[in-house]
Amino acid sequence: MEKGCYVKDISAASEARGLFAVSQAAQGQSRNGPYWRLTLVDASGSLEAKIWSPLSADFSEIPSGSLVWVEGRAGLYRDQVQLTVEHMRLLDDAESATVDHTALMPASPYPLDDMLQELDGLIKTEFTYTPWRKLVQGFFNDAELRAVFRVCPAAKGVHHAYVGGLLEHTLSVFTLCRRIADQYPELDRQTLLAGALFHDIGKIREFSGGLANDYTDEGRLLGHLMIGIEMLAPFMAKSGLEEPLQRHLKHLILSHHGELQFGAVRPPHTPEAMALHYADNLDAKMAQCRGLFAQLDEEGQDWTPWQATLGRPVHRAARTPEKAAPATRKKAVKEECLSLLKV
Repeated sequence: MEKGCYVKDISAASEARGLFAVSQAAQGQSRNGPYWRLTLVDASGSLEAKIWSPLSADFSEIPSGSLVWVEGRAGLYRDQVQLTVEHMRLLDDAESATVDHTALMPASPYPLDDMLQELDGLIKTEFTYTPWRKLVQGFFNDAELRAVFRVCPAAKGVHHAYVGGLLEHTLSVFTLCRRIADQYPELDRQTLLAGALFHDIGKIREFSGGLANDYTDEGRLLGHLMIGIEMLAPFMAKSGLEEPLQRHLKHLILSHHGELQFGAVRPPHTPEAMALHYADNLDAKMAQCRGLFAQLDEEGQDWTPWQATLGRPVHRAARTPEKAAPATRKKAVKEECLSLLKV
């Protein structure tokens, strides 16, 4: 079945016809009758869509993860593109089986196996203390955990919310923490790097992954910080890692959100915990900016819509040229020579 248009190609005041996955579906009530609010996704991004009355009455349920053929018209709502659905059909199982799911699932722009191999190499290089090495390799050598970690998203939205997002984010935070440890040698390097590896590991069980990618019951009730501590417990028990180091690692995981209001169980109380929090926050913010700028037009649009998670719109500023144009360099050399002659 043909894909049709992609989310990235849908702009305000345009027609849209294409195949999408439904990541969320909820019913609401307006003055004109019941309606459906959908989040449609494909490999290029996500889009909110509305099915207004009387068309909304044609659907008694729209399960998350459903594949749908949608036709409609796009407009702007609160500075965001939104699709008004004029026709929609749910694909049956036979049709869904013929669909190329890679066209519907956003994925990391970097090869997953390459990132995993790079992370393996860094683990071997950095963890020289035997108990740390036993803990880290014990976890990442578990075939089932490794397979899920490889493809797990790092979020439901905002940043790294795609296949391989958790791997990409973990590798990036780990690399940042290596540089921070180089700059500040007073930090316990191996404890900090263990925190970088495991700070979001609970997301393996917090998110369902797949086309629908939603929070699991465990994720909603416990959250990935507590889940991560539980997941590590049997590996720490076998590692021989001293209790103070185990306790410090737990603190890094439980505090890496930085503030209680942002989900931290405790605020960071050690230099390593502070370093991890800032590395994690920086990587998430930079990934969010990349995603927002990717949605802007190539020319003539330099501000994103208002971002509730940031409390501001974001500006794509002009970039410094990588090198001066040849004519400019020649002019500069000429002016420098003339100034020397005057001297």
